[in-house]
Amino acid sequence: MKHQSTTTPEVDERAVKVDGRASSLFTPSAWQWMSMILLSTAICVVAILLGTHKIPLGSAAIVLMPVLWAVLMGAVAGIQKARPISGPSRAVSSVLLNVSIVMFLAALGTHVGPSLSKLTTLGPAIVLQEVGHIFGTIILALPVAVALGMGRMAIGATWAIDRESYLAYALQRFGVKSPVYRGVFSVWLLGSVFGAVFISLLAGVLGGMGIFDPKALALGLGLGSGSMMLGGVAALSIIYPEQAPEIMALAALSNLVTNLVGFYAGAFVSLPMSLRLYKFWSRIFRRDDEGRRLDRFGNVIAKAKAPAEKELDVTAVIQDPEVRMSKKTWLIAFGASIAVGILLNALGTKASSLNDVIGVVVLAGLTALAFVLAKYVPAVPSSVWVLGLATLATAPFMPFSSTIVALTHNLDALYVGLGSIALLGMNIGRDVKALRSLNWKTVIVACLTFTASFVAAAALAQFVIHV
Repeated sequence: MKHQSTTTPEVDERAVKVDGRASSLFTPSAWQWMSMILLSTAICVVAILLGTHKIPLGSAAIVLMPVLWAVLMGAVAGIQKARPISGPSRAVSSVLLNVSIVMFLAALGTHVGPSLSKLTTLGPAIVLQEVGHIFGTIILALPVAVALGMGRMAIGATWAIDRESYLAYALQRFGVKSPVYRGVFSVWLLGSVFGAVFISLLAGVLGGMGIFDPKALALGLGLGSGSMMLGGVAALSIIYPEQAPEIMALAALSNLVTNLVGFYAGAFVSLPMSLRLYKFWSRIFRRDDEGRRLDRFGNVIAKAKAPAEKELDVTAVIQDPEVRMSKKTWLIAFGASIAVGILLNALGTKASSLNDVIGVVVLAGLTALAFVLAKYVPAVPSSVWVLGLATLATAPFMPFSSTIVALTHNLDALYVGLGSIALLGMNIGRDVKALRSLNWKTVIVACLTFTASFVAAAALAQFVIHV
């Protein structure tokens, strides 16, 4: 939907550099705000009305749920050509997404605090699952990537699930034109667009098989991505409704641990190990740094009439203009997120009360505080701050925790945060060109990377829980 307004958005002549490209600051029009808020809300309402359905696959099942409907319908809106969503409108949706996803994490954090005493018995499992996130990708995905002929792109595609912090680190260390950065960029892009859907389906299948304890699967969802965690938590909560609060609490706590230590472990442990193992697997599979086959003498084996593979275009993600973040902008974003959270929670839970309204406002307050703290301590992102704040605010040893728990215990984090999933899908139009530049090898390796990280972490957690 390309929304035209009688007034032209006010564009700042200053520019923000993103990967070397300029992105203008602008003040959104009232129509741009309203169109994005109403469209994302309508998508979520339809997603909730479509409900939950299970498709049996033997002992497992594919779970189709509101989170999945929301991201798919959002994606359709984002890529349709009849009235395409404009860059400025996507920029507005990104602001709304940033607030709503942090508010979702705040809601998850309120499930952690009251359960702290129960979760302490799982301390070793919480710590050990992080080992699975770090090494699962290297052990399982790296050799496959090398064997498929990805060359040094294999390093970037498999040393982690490559969220934003890894992308920035790889850019700084290896440069935008390096194959390692292209590998990181590929997995980041696929995770951003399809990660929530993929993890929700994978969690549903694994949860339905009954091989893993649901607590182990919940711990495995601490992937460092809020949207992936939301998708996985939604699937597991439907399969194990009686354990839904514990699943939410464990996933949130695991994600907090991953956000606190995962990046540093990835940068200083996982990446060096990946670089070393890459050389080993390259010798085993006789591949050079461009992924070409070598004979036993180290010479490139020429392929007759082999079509040249198109190189990944890391500049193909469209850089939308950026919203000028004034006080008014923040008020609109928070006001919309609060209103939508109240509406969707009431519709999804089929219940509403004054306590629920106040509870969502409390979540918004924690979210606002997290953004302020992230501004003054930029090394710690708002997603980490808000989980810590919400956990602390609802911990039994805090004098006011019982009041906050009473206000928030009827809120379903999956509905409060559903708007962020629709907005995530709506932004896919920005990434279509880059997605087209990915080849089939990259898609296979990215899926294997996500799977390896989740399954390895869950397996280690399972081992500790049942020892």
